[in-house]
Amino acid sequence: MYAASSAVTAPARTYRPHPAGSGPYPAPSPSPGAVPGLPGGRNRRAPGPGSQPLSGRLDLSGPQGAQLRAAVASVHRICPDFNPVQVLRRGGKTVLLLGTTGRMSAVAKCLLDHSPAWADSFRQEISAYRAFVRHRPPVRVPRLVAADPDSCALVVERMPGRVAALARHPAEAPPRADVRAALGAICRVNAWRPPAGLFDAPLDYAGRIGRYHDLGLLTDRDLGDLQKLLHGLAHTQGQFCHGDALLNNVLLSPTGPVLLDWDSAGWYLPGYDLATLWTVLGEAPAARRHISQLAQQAGTTARDAFLVNLMLVLTREIRRYETAVQRTMREPAPAAVPGQPGGPAAGEEQRLLLRRLHDDAQMARRAVRAAVGTR
Repeated sequence: MYAASSAVTAPARTYRPHPAGSGPYPAPSPSPGAVPGLPGGRNRRAPGPGSQPLSGRLDLSGPQGAQLRAAVASVHRICPDFNPVQVLRRGGKTVLLLGTTGRMSAVAKCLLDHSPAWADSFRQEISAYRAFVRHRPPVRVPRLVAADPDSCALVVERMPGRVAALARHPAEAPPRADVRAALGAICRVNAWRPPAGLFDAPLDYAGRIGRYHDLGLLTDRDLGDLQKLLHGLAHTQGQFCHGDALLNNVLLSPTGPVLLDWDSAGWYLPGYDLATLWTVLGEAPAARRHISQLAQQAGTTARDAFLVNLMLVLTREIRRYETAVQRTMREPAPAAVPGQPGGPAAGEEQRLLLRRLHDDAQMARRAVRAAVGTR
């Protein structure tokens, strides 16, 4: 967890140039059903929420302790027997608490920033977990224990396993088996048709394209090309997507992959989850080729939808990391902490990632223009 669009109808890093055939238009492969030649590489294997021992003590002192006390209080209102043991993860917006409820291990997620956008996102995640109680998706998800959309507190069962990748953009190609497991789970989600009215269409495609153009992230030609593709997709049936198909939202458990963080789930143009996976697998060109083949195997419409999604996902990531780089340049370098990212090395890593994302966007832009030329 650990406005509907007219185009969707819902029921340290090393910079390297792109290898041939790894773009949105892949080179032909003799076996499209496999991920041939994907380098296993070395990937740091972090224990997931379900493999950490339940021991430790919460530090509730100081200003940050006050936030934790408030979070624990909100959890106890909906789950009085929750016993917090560890802070599993803490960011500026949310905190994850590891603990027990009765004889079961559980994870509590609490919102720290109650601004409207973050509160709405949190409530969407609660709605998804409540929907899964009666309508189980074709992948494993943590079982809902308790939730309160008003205080933005959520308690789910603790799942065993490890995350498929530690970072949003893995610095090395993840093991082939991990990529295959994550991709298989995402494809099963995409093939699912939950009952009508259970989920919305979270992404306003036309609005997002226009906003990115206004921000200078898309050129005039990008705007025109994407609008042409979007017009051709006006009556395309939506595809159910996880909406945030990052490898660090996939928990690899002994009984199969578990998908976490469902706050963006809903109906998208086909290929949104695949575009997300393609974007973050910059160090795994063979996996990218396979994803492109999957996204386009249903024909021209599927290809165009994938390319629209890819341009929007890449632009979002560029915006995200440009902001991060600018913040790094403004703020003084923090003191180095052994084993923790930070300081000049982290800033350089962000700049190299940003350079790769710009290269990816140029490659996707060329594919979009070629697709417009074939319509």
